[in-house]
Order: sequence, then C-alpha cells, then structure tokens
Amino acid sequence: MSQDRAVSHEPEFRPHRVVVLALDGLLPFELGIPHRIFGRPKDAQGRHLYEVITCSVRPPGPVETDADFAVHVAHGPEALATADTVIVPASYELGPVFEQGVLTEELAAAFTRIRPGTRLASICTGVYVLAAAGFLDGRPATTHWADAAHFRQVFPQVDLDPDVLFIDDGDVLTSAGVAAGIDLCLHIVRRDHGTAVANEVARRTVVPPHRDGGQAQYIERPVPDPQTATTTAARAWALGRLHEPIQLRDMAAQEAMSVRTFTRRFREEVGISPGQWLTQQRVERARHLLESTGLSVDQVARDAGFGTAQSMRQHLQTALGVTPTAYRRTFRISRDSAPPRTDTRDGGSKDGGSLLARHTTERTTQHMTSHMRQR
Repeated sequence: MSQDRAVSHEPEFRPHRVVVLALDGLLPFELGIPHRIFGRPKDAQGRHLYEVITCSVRPPGPVETDADFAVHVAHGPEALATADTVIVPASYELGPVFEQGVLTEELAAAFTRIRPGTRLASICTGVYVLAAAGFLDGRPATTHWADAAHFRQVFPQVDLDPDVLFIDDGDVLTSAGVAAGIDLCLHIVRRDHGTAVANEVARRTVVPPHRDGGQAQYIERPVPDPQTATTTAARAWALGRLHEPIQLRDMAAQEAMSVRTFTRRFREEVGISPGQWLTQQRVERARHLLESTGLSVDQVARDAGFGTAQSMRQHLQTALGVTPTAYRRTFRISRDSAPPRTDTRDGGSKDGGSLLARHTTERTTQHMTSHMRQR
C-alpha cells in the first residue's frame, strides 16, 4: 500500500498582478506611482501582496517620455493578458485617442488581450484611453480639471465629474491629474486590504492616507491676501478631539471667525462643508479602530465620535455600504489571524477572507462611488 502524502487544500499564494501600460509621451512621475504604492504592501509573512510590471503596446524596448529621456520597458502587450489590474497613466502623445476618441491599431490590439473581469484604472489623461476603448460609456469618471471641457466634447457619453480626486466605479477607477494618482492607488490598497495596510504605505511614502476635498481647491483663482486666515488650526483642533461632540461654532472660534465666514472659507479650502469633513474623519477613525483593535462596536462608536453604535452603523452603511461588524470581519488584522491573501485564480483563500472582501466590494460599489464623488 503506497504511502499517501498530505495534500494541502489551501490555494498557492499568488500576489495580485498590476500591469502598468506605458505609452509614448508618458509622464515619468505618473509611471512611477503604481510601482511605489503597490510595491510596498506585504502580508504577515513578509510576502508582497502585489506584483507590478510595466508593459508597452509594442515588443520590449524604449518608450518615449515627455522628459529628455526614454524608459526601457521589458514587457510587450502580452503582459496585459496576465493582469488582475491594468493601470493606464497619462500620456501627452495620445494622437487620435485624444483628438477623436478612437484607439490606434496598436492600442486596440493590446486591449483585446485583457481578460474579462480585469480591474481597470487610469491616472489623469489615461482616462482618454479607457473611454476610447468603450469602458466608460454611461459610467462616471474623472480626469485633470484642465482637460474636463475637452474630454466632454470628445466623450459626451461619459458622466464626467471634474470636481473629485478619483472615482471608484467598481471594476473601473479613474483619477484626476498627476498626484491624484497616489490618492487612487492608496484607495485601491485600502479597498483590497484595509485602512491599516494603506496607512502604512502612505506613511512610508510620506503622503497623507487620503486628502480632503476635490480638485476645486487646485483650480487657479486670484491670489488671496497673504494676511487672510485659513481653517488649518480648526481642523487640527477637531482631529485631536473627534471623540467629543464638536459644534460648528467651536471650530469657527478656533479661527476667531463667524460661523458664516468660517463655513465659506472652509469650503473654499477643503472643497466640502465642515460637517461632511467631520463625518469623513470619524468614518476613517472608526475604520482604523475596527481593523486594529478588539474594542467593542459600542466603544469604537464612542471613540470615533459617533456616540452610539446605531449612529456609526448608519454612517458606515452610507459611506461604505457595510456594517461595522462586516467591515471588521473583512479587514481586521491581528497577530493570531491568518496572513492576508490576495485574490487567487480559483477565487480566494482557504478561510474565505479574499472571497468575503471581494463580495463586500461588489455589494458596496454604488455606495463607494457616491461617497468618493462627494469627496
């Protein structure tokens, strides 16, 4: 009788593959964003959660940038067929894609290699490529505010929102210009593996885990009086006491402004109202506590400033589309838990964590889209 070997039913670990499509005229800064953000996250065993590779629409070789140097890309379009996520950074040489909204033959052929169900994302004018390929018809999207009017002319079938930093529409995500690509990639990490992992990546990248407001704060306006007060001190004051009741008049008092003046100035600087901003900060605080502590839901609600578990439940449902308990079950990171896993080709890990995360994401797509567009 032969001796049977123990067979493990746990799927083989495989990092989530991110393929970045490098096009002629690309911006080197934006090309590097996915590599920087997705190259950092690791699981409890020190394994990279993502694998990032760069490909071209042509065979391996040089790709021109908008700078005085080219980059050598080691992979051709066949790499797109292996992607779990495809990211298209901006390019200043999109030709007919930018001018007429149609793909070049090279791009069209490259996109036929992308497997159904692959997540797609764009940074800045990379959205033109996704729109020309038909992935954004009837869907929300964003791009750099300076290109909004032109984009609407070329792609009237796309629901463009130029006031936000990024939009998550489930399997297709788009971001505003340049540094908004960092916001988008951090959001994807947060969506895949939770706030704690995304915050660690942000700390190592020396950027905020998420930025307040939208693009409105970056559009050129008349230069304000240098003596004009800001609302920075009030925001810092509020962040230090999120667990306490905070009234609008209390925040205004920190800047010695009337409530009316403070509210107007706050919207100009942050892009949303003080009340919306406070709710966002409390939601982020609750997410962090649910992931990183064993506090009861009632205690998390109090520490995050929601007062009651019911109030927090309502706010998390509105913002994320899930209950506090479901969120914790999906993203809780503890020393005695199994190491986090990325999606595998057969649909998840042994304990179902990846499957649950994916199902949670699918259920919350519409809620997340609405939430991000308001941001």
